[in-house]
Amino acid sequence: MAIITSSALIRTLSLFHLSLSYLLITSPSTILNQSLVFLLGASMQLPTPTSFSVSSPSTTFAALILALLGLIDLTGCSLPEEIGSLYWGSQAPIRCSFFFALSAYAYAFNPGGPIRGVSNKAGPWDNLHNSIVFTWSFLEMTYWFWIFVTLREERTELAVRKAQRKKAEENML
Repeated sequence: MAIITSSALIRTLSLFHLSLSYLLITSPSTILNQSLVFLLGASMQLPTPTSFSVSSPSTTFAALILALLGLIDLTGCSLPEEIGSLYWGSQAPIRCSFFFALSAYAYAFNPGGPIRGVSNKAGPWDNLHNSIVFTWSFLEMTYWFWIFVTLREERTELAVRKAQRKKAEENML
């Protein structure tokens, strides 16, 4: 049995999204000045965005998206155990894969990165190559992988309990 349940992990992540949403609206520079953002950005040689020093329409929109995501996930945690297991069992690998692709893209295709090289040709997705996007997607990927592993472990326990319940019902008849 897992030390921390998948439901607790998802609730924690939802509250993290809501907290991050609040910080993006009130003080986005707080996120920019976090040591983890600086450390991961510097180690991957990603630029630090200057647009996060003050609140802007972009940060407010990102905050609204994060708040919506947090509220949806909190609502999804209230599902019954069997339905929730199916729902989160399909959500976790998709989200983990998405955030893996986003963090890989943010790193690999940045100017001076291993794939794009030193090309000066600007693309429409160049705003994704920064330390905040990489840190957020990397942490989300790691967290969703943890949730996925925990869900797989809980799924086997749920199947055992379901079999025991079925066996008990057969013995009663």
